[in-house]
Amino acid sequence: MDRTPSPLSLAAARQLPWKLGQSAEAFRDGDLEVRFTGRPVTDQLHTHERDELYIVASGTGTFRVGDKVNQVGAGDLLFAAAHEPHGFTEHSPDFAIWIVFYGPLK
Repeated sequence: MDRTPSPLSLAAARQLPWKLGQSAEAFRDGDLEVRFTGRPVTDQLHTHERDELYIVASGTGTFRVGDKVNQVGAGDLLFAAAHEPHGFTEHSPDFAIWIVFYGPLK
């Protein structure tokens, strides 16, 4: 990245063009991609080609990775390795997450 992007507030992130079941790009630089979604799809485990971090921005929910299920809330940091099935099985109406993909495609 040639310059540091401006801070992006949670309120501004909620205005990004995300759709239910999809996230919106906040910014991208090389092997780093930061996205946001206000309402992840529930009960759908999925995989990705890169390692992934989630940061819970607001609300509470249940995060599943493989057979492990954890209750999560605002401020929690979550990790899903590339190709590992994961997803959110329940969440509150105000649930929102930052999604960070990093590293090369595996």
